[in-house]
Amino acid sequence: MTGELSKKLVDKSIEAFIMGLEIYNKPTINYRIEGFSFFICNAWELMLKAKMLDDGKSIYFKDSPDRTLSLENVINQVYPNKTQPLRINLEKLVILRNTSTHFITEDYEVIYAPLFQSNVLSFSEQLLRFHNRDITKHVPQNFLTLSATMEPLTNEQIKLKYSPEVAQRFIFQKNDIETTTELYPSDKFSIAIQHNFYQVKSKEKADFTFKIDRNSTQSVNTITKYKDPSETHKYSFDNLVKEVQVRLQKRQIPFTYKTSSGSKNIFSSYTLGLFIKFYDMKNNEQYSFKHIVGKNETYSYSQQAAEFVISEIKKDPQNIIENLKKANKKR
Repeated sequence: MTGELSKKLVDKSIEAFIMGLEIYNKPTINYRIEGFSFFICNAWELMLKAKMLDDGKSIYFKDSPDRTLSLENVINQVYPNKTQPLRINLEKLVILRNTSTHFITEDYEVIYAPLFQSNVLSFSEQLLRFHNRDITKHVPQNFLTLSATMEPLTNEQIKLKYSPEVAQRFIFQKNDIETTTELYPSDKFSIAIQHNFYQVKSKEKADFTFKIDRNSTQSVNTITKYKDPSETHKYSFDNLVKEVQVRLQKRQIPFTYKTSSGSKNIFSSYTLGLFIKFYDMKNNEQYSFKHIVGKNETYSYSQQAAEFVISEIKKDPQNIIENLKKANKKR
């Protein structure tokens, strides 16, 4: 019975996957980003639930046996490693799917297309790995290459195009994707969609033209200008944690602290929280920037925030966390 249910789930998963591809690769559909995110998430949920059934695991909530687990629950069980690029990719798409029910713009393709492409290839790999089903028997191989119709979009262009609230939400997500891509340089998280430019002699063969002024005598000088927080504060809380981890490892700083379960040497969200609280980093514009979207407040952090935390740890890597814990308790 379980095997039969698993097969049905996989069949439906493949159908949802193909529907997502068809929607995304059809240029006449304006709702393609939202539609793709809905169907690709549905495809993963069904496929991973079938995997759990094959492993003898329940796909129902313990306290509510008539309800199946959510995609977030299933991802957590099948991919328990929180730093796995594939898992992070899936979590970003789940956020997009949830966002799509309330708010989205056509320009989301600019930041999500590389994640979509990675996700499509990962789905075909995991389908074969878990269920021995070859997706190319249902769609041609070249159909797995998404047809992205996107143009680069700067933060200034975003602000000119959208209302302040919409622009701020968009820029926050754009920065989060960019920093996550830098922190997890893997094709399991993102596959870059590149635009390569070639100079040709025949104007008729060119996609566009440009001009080089050989008579210019002007050199380029550094111009001091106002720095936009959306450009300088690109790290989400989780990405700031990862950035500090990377820097500690690269600089071989012997960071460690004691917990009730023993000593640890991994910089975590808990330890970052101690720094933010003690140094009041959320109220320091040098380190953080508050995004207000409706009634929600979200903070993003700067490179300086990461460097500040590292500099403080270097002063006393074995005792800094214990000292922060004691100091925060006194407040």
